[in-house]
Amino acid sequence: QDGVCIGAFGRGSFAEREETAKMIPPVNSLVRYNNPILVATAKSKKPDAKATKEPAAVSQTEDILNSILPPREWTEDGQLWVQYVSSTPATRLDVINLQEELDRKLQQRQARETGICPVREELYSQTFDELIRQVTINCAERGLLLLRVRDEIRMTISAYQTLYESSVAFGMRKSLQAEQGKSDMEGRILSLEGEKKDLERQIQDLKAKCEAIEKRESERRQLEEKKHAEEVQFLKRTNAQLKQQLESILAPTAAAVKK
Repeated sequence: QDGVCIGAFGRGSFAEREETAKMIPPVNSLVRYNNPILVATAKSKKPDAKATKEPAAVSQTEDILNSILPPREWTEDGQLWVQYVSSTPATRLDVINLQEELDRKLQQRQARETGICPVREELYSQTFDELIRQVTINCAERGLLLLRVRDEIRMTISAYQTLYESSVAFGMRKSLQAEQGKSDMEGRILSLEGEKKDLERQIQDLKAKCEAIEKRESERRQLEEKKHAEEVQFLKRTNAQLKQQLESILAPTAAAVKK
């Protein structure tokens, strides 16, 4: 039910709904209207008994009422019907009946008690229009002031509706961008993880190469040290042999010189 109410809130303005209502028979409203009359060539309203007694005052009041609450028009079986708002003053009992009728319709049409609900909005709008009608009959100036209040409220609601729709659209765009950014980020993460695995394999290969080079260089160094030690021992032996040979050669010569 929440989705139905919110979805209906974003469809069309109040003026558009009134324009559509002209083409179909109007539903029962909380605003009191006179009996509908058939329009032939011109829109006219039959004067009532009070109009014959006080034509100027009643005519002015009716004009104000018709400007505040325009007549309802609809076509039925190819005939144009019009229904003017009632100019009959309301009593205390009428107000009580209006309240009871409002509660009954709220329950009958299953209007939500909180949140956005077009059904509740429509019924309370009809109730406010009926109160404006009742006040206007007694005091036209007070009724016109209430009309300004009503229009300001509707304009504010329309502004909030536009803001709501734009915020929903903005949220959807941001959500789509986030989803797209999420998929891009997931792809980048997979790419970076692949690069990380390649680098780890390269590190392992380089470590193995380093160990092999260190082992080979260690073996080569050991061989060179061994070869160097052998050469030193060979040179020492050669030096000792040459020393012995030199001494054996020099010994007879020294003996002959003494003699």
